[in-house]
Amino acid sequence: MRVPLELRHSYRLLNHGPVVLVSAAAGGKDNLMPVAWNVPLDFEPARVALVLSAEAHTRKLVEASGELAISIPPATMLDAVYEAGRVSGHDVDKWARCGFQRVPASRVKAPLVDGCLGWLECRVIDRSLAEKFDLFVAEVEAAWVDDAWFKDGEWIFHDAEQATFHHMSAGKFFLTGAPRTAAGSRPR
Repeated sequence: MRVPLELRHSYRLLNHGPVVLVSAAAGGKDNLMPVAWNVPLDFEPARVALVLSAEAHTRKLVEASGELAISIPPATMLDAVYEAGRVSGHDVDKWARCGFQRVPASRVKAPLVDGCLGWLECRVIDRSLAEKFDLFVAEVEAAWVDDAWFKDGEWIFHDAEQATFHHMSAGKFFLTGAPRTAAGSRPR
């Protein structure tokens, strides 16, 4: 079930480097794209940075609206996420082609992707690096998790098919593995 997550803990959804789906809406249209280059930047206020290609239709919607949503897909969606990265939203409806379902967000117009493990609703706060580096900085307005996979501030991957995944290159990915605790670490 989708439940809210404290914004100051939202960085935990991205700090392990998963591929995410970024969606945006403007002018009565919406689109989504996979993004492998994403990183949490701060705790309070919660901020993230994303690289959005200048050619991407989703980026144009982000630029027009100043907001975006980040959905964190499970490995069961890997083929659909890959397909979404292979086609352009200028030419096809990626939602229909890839079988993604929209879920309304609470704070932004960009839809969330149903069936994901976590979601962030964001407003763009800095575009100064976008023209030169395709880098956008956004502040997290709302954060959500599926409580079957994220509890007490940590991911719980019951099986590999529901784990997040990471892009290597050329259509190759690896799944998030079992967590390990470092010797001498302190409980939170």
